[in-house]
Amino acid sequence: MTVLKTSMRNFLAHKGRMALSAVAVVLSVAFVCGTLVFSDTMNTTFDKLFAATSADVTVSPKSAEDSDDAPRSGKPESMPASVVAEARKADGAKDAEGAVASQSVTVVDSDNKNLGPSNGGPTIAGNWTRNDLRSMDITTGHSPRGPTEVMIDADTADKHHLEIGDKLRTIAATGDHTARISGIATFKVTNPGAAIVYFDTATAQRELLGATGRFTHINVTADAGVSDTALKRNVASTLDKASYDIKTQKETADDNRKDVSSFLNVMKYAMLGFAGIAFLVGIFLIINTFSMLVAQRTREIGLMRAIGSSRKQVNRSVLVEALLLGVVGSVLGVGAGVGLAVGLMKLMSGIGMKLSTGDLTVNWTTPVVGMVLGVVVTVLAAYLPARRAAKVSPMAALRDAGTPADGRASVLRAVIGLVLTGVGGLGLYAASRADEAKEGSLLLGGGVVLTLIGFVVIGPVLASGVVRVISVVLLRAFGPVGRMAERNALRNPRRTGATGAALMIGLALVACLSVVGSSMVASATDELDKSVGADFIVQPTQPGVAITEKAAKALEKADHVGHITHYKQINADMTTPDGKTVDGVGLSAADPTYAKDLRRETVAGELSAAYGKNAMSTGDEFAKKHGLKVGDKLKVAFEHGRTAELRLAAITSDDSSVDKGAMYMNIATLKEYVPADRMPQNDIMFATAAKGQEDAAYQSLKDALAAYPQYKVMDQTDFKQTLKDQVGQLLNVVYGLLGLAIIVAILGVVNTLALSVVERTREIGLMRAIGLSRRQLRRMIRMESVVIALFGALLGLGLGMGWGATAQQLLALEGLKILEIPWPTIIAVFVGSAFVGLFAALVPAFRAGRMNVLNAIATE
Repeated sequence: MTVLKTSMRNFLAHKGRMALSAVAVVLSVAFVCGTLVFSDTMNTTFDKLFAATSADVTVSPKSAEDSDDAPRSGKPESMPASVVAEARKADGAKDAEGAVASQSVTVVDSDNKNLGPSNGGPTIAGNWTRNDLRSMDITTGHSPRGPTEVMIDADTADKHHLEIGDKLRTIAATGDHTARISGIATFKVTNPGAAIVYFDTATAQRELLGATGRFTHINVTADAGVSDTALKRNVASTLDKASYDIKTQKETADDNRKDVSSFLNVMKYAMLGFAGIAFLVGIFLIINTFSMLVAQRTREIGLMRAIGSSRKQVNRSVLVEALLLGVVGSVLGVGAGVGLAVGLMKLMSGIGMKLSTGDLTVNWTTPVVGMVLGVVVTVLAAYLPARRAAKVSPMAALRDAGTPADGRASVLRAVIGLVLTGVGGLGLYAASRADEAKEGSLLLGGGVVLTLIGFVVIGPVLASGVVRVISVVLLRAFGPVGRMAERNALRNPRRTGATGAALMIGLALVACLSVVGSSMVASATDELDKSVGADFIVQPTQPGVAITEKAAKALEKADHVGHITHYKQINADMTTPDGKTVDGVGLSAADPTYAKDLRRETVAGELSAAYGKNAMSTGDEFAKKHGLKVGDKLKVAFEHGRTAELRLAAITSDDSSVDKGAMYMNIATLKEYVPADRMPQNDIMFATAAKGQEDAAYQSLKDALAAYPQYKVMDQTDFKQTLKDQVGQLLNVVYGLLGLAIIVAILGVVNTLALSVVERTREIGLMRAIGLSRRQLRRMIRMESVVIALFGALLGLGLGMGWGATAQQLLALEGLKILEIPWPTIIAVFVGSAFVGLFAALVPAFRAGRMNVLNAIATE
């Protein structure tokens, strides 16, 4: 009880000094809890949606279960309408109705604006069924009654300001279809961001499947008292189980959830990873706080020991203070996490993914995880200062001798730090020389962890040398004030090292990712310059959508064009000459002009020969693995087609990042073995301008696709810029998440300076008494802060560039061979760190400048 009272008194007495450490705990816990609440809310949203849209039992073609044919042919797998009547005969079936649905569509308004979600969500077209009434209500107008009418969901109508009577054009593999809006349907549950359009059944079959009397799936409704499981069993006994996939409502919802779970999990674990980095940075802040508080209470600790307090009681007293800090910070962090989740939901709604606060989900595990993490991390961080406090002898403390200096500990720290850094450096070197990416990735991960820990441990040793170098360059010009700032930064190397290390972690990751991103862009750009001979590239901008035949024919009619190249992909099962079958091999079928559009180096044969009749090529890695050579015959069983015997005419080098491992063949050969209605659409197309007519051809191609906003025509400059923008957007998101760790590190600098000012109160009073002005005092503290920030920046940027260079060597195994250091970014971050130091020193410097001289001198 005495320990608790002492801890409470000290905690409340230093509540101002604890505030910044508490903020670090709050931010870290808030990020963890916010991530958990946000991901749980998204799961709840999708669970409600999938449960509401799934029928009691759903019947679909067996071949649609694992097929990705829909995005390639543009026409989903379907079954004859006669299956509906058969399913309706099953025992316990109240009703059965056929449904049509396709995601391989684009919907545009009268201004030719794409109505599809901008967040990567799907555009879904289908027929309006009774099952849709489970999840939607028609709130305006009526359902479509013929080919001239279409219905749209309310969210899409609101977003694009659509009304009854407006024209919509649906672009599908079978062609374009124009109709007017006859109704608007509103979701009963939250729609996360899909755009939905409905036709009448006959129109949906004709425009989406290219055939009448067929459905993509069947919705079966159970009679009262009949379970979904029993109905599934009865439907399975009625239908041919080998031809159809039959699922209960729960099974359908679970399968739909799996489709989005990978995206949700990547987002969740990435955000938790950044929260972990923030926790790591916060540890340094907490260690510094308690180290300085212990140093400032040396005399008090001595008195406690003198009147009978044991080492355990002193240790326990400091740990109880840490426990109180952890509890208070974690409680506030849990609450802030819920607020952060709501903010993230609003942000996602702003970019097109609608999430409702009505679905806000706070599972009991979330506050428990937040509290446990916050408290455990805080107490562990305070353990070393607490242990150090317990070692103070009563007489040394009463003489104000402070914590005992331990030279052996400093030597041991230096040795351990050098060993860890050396071993980590060897790991990075081994990773850069690895022959396989998997092996190299493990070595890279180990090297990153060991060098990071090594730099943290050896930080105080490095501080003495690095700070002196920075001071010679920056501080000596400011005379005595600059020298005093240097001495203050060097006074406690351990504190300076820990403060700089907090900033080092975030900046090391920034530097590493900047190097990797710049190297990826530079390597890809170089590879494009070497390999791509086409003047123009045509690509879809909407996920899951290929280039329709109508759009491809429009491109073929463009003026000023030398040639147009079609490029399709298809899966096949391939049997090698030794009789072994490789399932699911991807083949690239293209026009013979593709050999000019993409310059591929061959290790055997000529690539142009691969576009001959019944010929193909493979990559050298596949050829080596299966012992193939030019002239070998391969049996190729095409998906949805016949089996062909193709001659291996060329083996291409896989030392490339463009089309690495691709197997080429002529589209004409593919057409011999795959029916026309199963022929995949173009994934991408290439074009070359007539000689000297590049600008005119570019404009002509764009004009040809003016009616198709889901496709983009790019010259090589556009393509490179698109690649650069994509990498840049990803890096900006990562930098934004790393910003939390950097904010916590800034708080660490503020806390270190604030406590340092308190620690040096008497010294500051004496300096002021002998003539140091307030302006000079504030400048001294700002300079000290800048030096500490630049020290952390130097370590972080140097370490991060080393990590990035090693990662690039692994990327070189995938063909990305150019290492590029983004010096403008590195220099900007380094200069920005100086401003971070200035900003962090504002409040401590202001408080120091307002200090009363006489009171400061009188302070013990």
